[in-house]
Amino acid sequence: MGLWKVAGLGPLAIAGLAVWACGSEAPAPRAPAQAGTAVSKYDGGADSTRCDYRGRNDREVVEGRGPGATAMSIRKVYATVGQGEDARKILVCREVDTNLDGVMDIVRTYNDKGEVAAEQADTTYDGVIDTWLVFSKGRIIKRQADLDGDGRPDETGFYVDGKLNRVQRDTNRDGKPDVWEIYDEGRLERMGVDLDRDGHVDRWDRDQVALRRLDEEEKAREREEERKREEEERKRASDAADGGVVTDARVSARKR
Repeated sequence: MGLWKVAGLGPLAIAGLAVWACGSEAPAPRAPAQAGTAVSKYDGGADSTRCDYRGRNDREVVEGRGPGATAMSIRKVYATVGQGEDARKILVCREVDTNLDGVMDIVRTYNDKGEVAAEQADTTYDGVIDTWLVFSKGRIIKRQADLDGDGRPDETGFYVDGKLNRVQRDTNRDGKPDVWEIYDEGRLERMGVDLDRDGHVDRWDRDQVALRRLDEEEKAREREEERKREEEERKRASDAADGGVVTDARVSARKR
């Protein structure tokens, strides 16, 4: 799974992101066992929450079902901030079960301003987090992904103004980056490689980047040419279906 192909989330996870905004909420959770302590109606089941609310008297849990779900698939956790007349509730954590298997796949946490601060996702649906995102002022600034399932990020991307700026990869799985990619306006400009595993770039491959870009442009031209050929074939087929000749009625109309 590539990290930089549009965030790397699978179709179900991408669809699940829409549920964050449109899922219907279930009625308020039942009264906690101990007064003033937040609980979930589903605690103790297969779900293992990553939101911090259990045993806390400053949290409120609201759970609901998203489109197509027959059981709870969305959990929102609110915190009470301020005192007296200034007290208000803010969303601090949200979890979604995108593939409806009973286990939350995506969890987002928010700051006191209501802006998303971080996100964790299980994109392979094996119950283990493999993608980590960090946000600042609501915009992504860092993304990490575990591609080999060892629990450690193998690829890390850094963003500036919401655009990919730099990527570092650990391709030999020794826990240290050995490939670096530099981007300009989200477009790959150069790539550095550590050949002796000392943690420093030994070679910058500008030519290889240029060749990759030329290859992508060539493939784009081939796709456009193929599209034009298919369009011409459809036109010829349409003309053949009409007989391919001008009818007497059309000739007569022109003569008139």
